Order: sequence, then C-alpha cells, then structure tokens
Amino acid sequence: MKSIRNFAYASVLALTALNFAPSLASGQEAAHGTFTLTHDVRWQNAVVPAGDYQFSFNSEEFPRILMLSKLSGSRSGFMLLVRDFEDAKPSDVSRLVMETTADGSYVSAMQLPESGITLHFGVPTGAPEKRIAKIATTTTMASAR
Repeated sequence: MKSIRNFAYASVLALTALNFAPSLASGQEAAHGTFTLTHDVRWQNAVVPAGDYQFSFNSEEFPRILMLSKLSGSRSGFMLLVRDFEDAKPSDVSRLVMETTADGSYVSAMQLPESGITLHFGVPTGAPEKRIAKIATTTTMASAR
C-alpha cells in the first residue's frame, strides 16, 4: 500500500513539473535580423539616422519592444514600443512601411514575412502619404530559450 502511495506521489510530482516547465514547442521564436536605412526616418518619438541596423523582437515579452542597434558610424540604440502585431501577409521580401507627414517620414509598420509577423507603430495623426520601402534584410529566427 505504501509503495502505491509513493508511486502516485511521484507521478503527480512529475506531471506537475512537466506542466510548469517551459516547452520549446509552445514558445514563439524571436525575430531578429539586419537592415539599412538610406535616410533619416522618424520612428514614433525618435529620429533614427541613416545607417546599418540590427533588430530583435520577441512577441512573448511584455511590453512588446523592438530593439534597434546601430552598427555603422556612431553607435546608438533604440527601444521602440510595438503598438500591435499580426500575422504577416505572404510576401517575398521584408519591408518598412512609411507614412509621410509634414514632419517627415514615419515608420508605421515593419513586415517580417520570414518571421511570420508584421509589427505596427504609432504615427502622429494627419493626412499621411503611405510609402513602402524595401529593406535589405537577413532576417533569421532564433529560438526563444
């Protein structure tokens, strides 16, 4: 009788541990890659200068933040709040979607079809003119561990 109780206790303990342990299959992978800006752009409240950048985004973190690191020229970094994100539409290249206002070009979305997501950013209200700029990217997936 005591051995049955010990077996049941061990089984419950094992199931509980497996239930709370993070699973690689359930974790969404982080998106990261590089791109080049040919001119200065506004990205929410920040002015992001032209240059080569590295980015990373993990949709499971909260708040959802896109991290940018400048690789060329004077080093700088940016943390940008992602308003929301959605599944990417089928596309063959990654893109930055920009809206032109009287203040300049604002990034309103970052399409990452290799990662399966599109990130959306805040743009000041007004009568924007939408433009799509292709970004040279080497987007890769890194497992969130």
